[in-house]
Amino acid sequence: MKKQLLLFAFSALALTSCKDDNIEAYELEMMSGDWKMVKRETISGKDNKTVLSTETPSDCESKNLLHFRSDYYTSYTYYSGTGTDCQMTGKTEGKYTYNEESKLLSIKNDDEMTLKNGTELKS
Repeated sequence: MKKQLLLFAFSALALTSCKDDNIEAYELEMMSGDWKMVKRETISGKDNKTVLSTETPSDCESKNLLHFRSDYYTSYTYYSGTGTDCQMTGKTEGKYTYNEESKLLSIKNDDEMTLKNGTELKS
């Protein structure tokens, strides 16, 4: 009986210690890769819900690429032009922060441009 109780205690300890405590690392890994903007929304600061405006990217803007790595590095490559004549205009690099509880992602590029949640991206 003591052996069974001891075995049960060790099993319970092993099961509780297998819990994934690093959800943030998992979420950062899921975000890693290349993302394209599908729309940009301006949301009211009064209630953080009301959409004040919505923009969809133009032909060339739709080629813009936001890249994330799990080491908090990010880059943004952007294009401009008319119609199908799109040329790469530039690239900015920087770091991002991610709050696991609020799911808030903030990007601080080296050129001081800051993006926050409200820009919808797709991979």
